[in-house]
Amino acid sequence: MSKIIVFVNLTLDGVMQGPARPDEDARGGFTRGGWGAPYQAMASAGEVMVNVGALLLGRWTYQSFYSVWPKRPESPYSAFMDNIQKYVVSTTMKEPLPWKNSTLLKGDAGDAVAKLKEKPGKDIVIMGSGELIRSLMRRNLIDEYALLIHPVVLGAGKRLFPEDGPSISLRLVSSKTTDKGVVIATYRQAA
Repeated sequence: MSKIIVFVNLTLDGVMQGPARPDEDARGGFTRGGWGAPYQAMASAGEVMVNVGALLLGRWTYQSFYSVWPKRPESPYSAFMDNIQKYVVSTTMKEPLPWKNSTLLKGDAGDAVAKLKEKPGKDIVIMGSGELIRSLMRRNLIDEYALLIHPVVLGAGKRLFPEDGPSISLRLVSSKTTDKGVVIATYRQAA
């Protein structure tokens, strides 16, 4: 059985929108993109990716990643992003998807992800994809949260845990702090 792991950059006030680039995600008039780039925290969180066999992405994140990673052959992450299996949740996209190793999950997202979890194999990681994460939280389908919490407060932007979200009890299973002050905290569902 595969685990579903959320792997996401957050500010101290819970914003997950636009961490990588200033122009990454201007939805809702968001103008504070690129807040995570100076911290380079993902390079310090590699242990989360040790047992990853696939990525699970919402449509917007898939299209955003596809617009960047295939065009950066010099990056050590490009080969990983190109070659890993990518499952995409979307009600508007059609197959064939443009990025190699991409599979569109059809039907209800929760049902499709539950079927993925039943298969034996490596972990499935969700990057970005806030709407998808929140929908899977409501169905209790997320096994682990790897949160890269940056020492930044934005006061605006899309949050991982919205005010109207489900109540979830978690337990801390590991944590470390980078030399730039990012806390990498991994949580699992409390028993």
